[in-house]
Amino acid sequence: MGTRGWSPDEYATYSSTVASRSTREIFSSSSIKDYLNPKGIKLRESCDSDAHPNSTAIILGLDVTGSMGIIADRLARQGLGRLVEGILDKKPVTDPHVMVMAIGDIDHDRAPIQVSQFEADIRIAEQLQDIYLEGGGGGNDHESYDLPWYFAGQRTAIDCFTKRGKKGYLFTIGDEGTPTGIRASQVKGLFGSNEETDYTPSELLAMASEKYHVFHIIVEQGSYASRALPRVTSQWRELLGKRAVLMSDYELLPEVILSVIAVSEGGDPEQTVTSWEKPHIRNVIKHALFD
Repeated sequence: MGTRGWSPDEYATYSSTVASRSTREIFSSSSIKDYLNPKGIKLRESCDSDAHPNSTAIILGLDVTGSMGIIADRLARQGLGRLVEGILDKKPVTDPHVMVMAIGDIDHDRAPIQVSQFEADIRIAEQLQDIYLEGGGGGNDHESYDLPWYFAGQRTAIDCFTKRGKKGYLFTIGDEGTPTGIRASQVKGLFGSNEETDYTPSELLAMASEKYHVFHIIVEQGSYASRALPRVTSQWRELLGKRAVLMSDYELLPEVILSVIAVSEGGDPEQTVTSWEKPHIRNVIKHALFD
């Protein structure tokens, strides 16, 4: 997938179309769509093409439980444009192919993970809009942020890694604590795999890390993190170190992701901060990169 090119005009038209709609009007699905159901997906591919000869796979795993649905909402309205066009302009990586995953709670939700295709054009937004915003979750202090790690490690093929030995990027975004792993029965039920092994979060992280740089962005304004930020941060830092990134303004998710990629690719953190013109953006990026 990802054979067409990004058109700012096409996205601007899309963005203006959804601007006046409510979240439920944008995300109108009342259940998971078949093509987003991981049980029916053998493989998602990010392949080089004439239009994108040096593709870079980027996965955005969005917590869609409770109040976290606002993240998908903001990406659909304008965030995807700022992210993709920012990458194309600043060029921290080449030829971005973006996949969106929706994350819920494997113990409580009907659709704990949904998976789009890797795309490079307006279909990123169109498939994001097809996500079922279940709004569930459970009272267990975490969501299933490790499900994207399993899928990325087991069900994706990305040319940036297989052809060039260059890892893609996987970001999970949410406000709760670290996940607790996946039981073999859950893997079989959700992905259709004949698994006999339970997986710990560390094992799933290692699985994804073979071909992706894995980050988690902590949404400080989320209802859970706003009550328990020190505990959430401590858990994620223990698991990911500084790849657990603090985000103090969810409206600036595209800028945070773009800055994290830039530094991961060798950019100077201080210069990355000062590259943003507005003081508020600089403050949010400095917090994400340094705190």
